Amino acid sequence: MILPLTRKAGGIRIKSPQELELMRSAGRIVAEVHVRMREMVQPGVTTADLDAAAEKIIRGYGAIPIFVGYPNAKEGGPVFPATLCTSINDELVHGIPSRQRVLMDGDLVSIDVGVLYKGYVGDSGWTYPVGVVNGEAQRLLEVTEGSLWAGIAAAKAGNRFIDVTRAVQDYSESQGFSVVREYTSHGVGRKMHEEPQILNYVPERSEAARMYPAMNRKLAPGMTFALEPMVNAGTWRTQLHDDQWTVSTADGRLSAHFEHTIAISNGEAEVLTKL
Repeated sequence: MILPLTRKAGGIRIKSPQELELMRSAGRIVAEVHVRMREMVQPGVTTADLDAAAEKIIRGYGAIPIFVGYPNAKEGGPVFPATLCTSINDELVHGIPSRQRVLMDGDLVSIDVGVLYKGYVGDSGWTYPVGVVNGEAQRLLEVTEGSLWAGIAAAKAGNRFIDVTRAVQDYSESQGFSVVREYTSHGVGRKMHEEPQILNYVPERSEAARMYPAMNRKLAPGMTFALEPMVNAGTWRTQLHDDQWTVSTADGRLSAHFEHTIAISNGEAEVLTKL
């Protein structure tokens, strides 16, 4: 689940080896859900069908679907009502599963999964093609996933958060797409959203220093965060739906969203939400 852009920074928790092992367990459950989602995404399936299957897997492991009841960013807004976020085509994040939302050939569906297992969170989103998609949609999928892996490759101890951000943005924009600026990647651990906020674009130098001091902090072993670029075929700007959850592109063009929970180590970053 995406963190809306705010202006704050605080302490970044370093996880112990025991905590990292629990986060690996949570991540494996998330990965198992995505295996099932990949099998189920077909024309005629409803997003409610996906949601029910995901909840069954998560609870079968003794874990909790952490999105259920998650508070709204807007004070007094409705809590999130479902296990999954299922966002179709121009919806980039936080789509609410429904029996009325039927997948159709040529759609893109972004599925975001979050679990709480023994006090620790796993969080991963992936965008799947439904049946046969057109060339622009397929290219958007490839570029967005590529931007995620570019960010992960830059997530090494000694690099700075802004190095990860720059890798994501450069990869996406070099391919002719735009990276969403109004929502961010985020720290994760005992809570779904921990410090720091991690932008998916490089802000102006003065803005970064004043509003996002963590962007220049060095990555250190034991840091864990959910890296989740959202990439649009058109403008980077977004709009919030009346349900106060679903976010779509401002121009109605396609969007894709790929996310892994990762841990910084002494070498390459460890992907915790991959089998």
